Amino acid sequence: MTVANTISLFIALTILAVIPGPGVFTIVARSMASGFYYGLAVVLGIICGDYVFILLSVYGLSTLANTHSGLFAAIQYAGAAYLFWLGVKLLVAKPNYQEVKSEAELSFFSNYLTGLIVTLGNPKAILFYFSLLPAFVDLQKISLAEVGLILVLAGTAVGGVAVVYAYLASAAGQFFTSEKAFKTINVVAGIIMIGTGIVLALRA
Repeated sequence: MTVANTISLFIALTILAVIPGPGVFTIVARSMASGFYYGLAVVLGIICGDYVFILLSVYGLSTLANTHSGLFAAIQYAGAAYLFWLGVKLLVAKPNYQEVKSEAELSFFSNYLTGLIVTLGNPKAILFYFSLLPAFVDLQKISLAEVGLILVLAGTAVGGVAVVYAYLASAAGQFFTSEKAFKTINVVAGIIMIGTGIVLALRA
């Protein structure tokens, strides 16, 4: 990975981690109900779930890239279309706060499992990584060091954004009932996804 690709991937992961979804709503709900400490447990579970999907994506796609180049190119185009469609969907989406609600207090480990299960139970997560990574990494030549770098970037980006969500939710939950705030997040993330989809299509 070049320095430019590394920075671009980190920025993309950071911005896209802000998108309200099952993981964000779970962090917010747990942090509002039980406090910042328990929200961090959910964050840790979500990061571990993302790591599972990243490893599956990297090694699955690198195998395809080295053995079936035509099929890999088709997956790249499909991934580009998926990112573009997801971006358009975010631009026109209406905020929904129904999942942001108080829940009974759980242990640290139970909150960790909640974050892990929410991520692993979301098939869109692995589609997202399948679609995103080829835009920034040459999967035909990826090294173990680059895989480690991707994990560090994802952990820092996703974890950093998630911690901010947990803190804001534990300190001031009113932000999460703001239609304007959610709409702004969706528009920015939607534009980024559309742009990433176009980049991936051009590289394929």
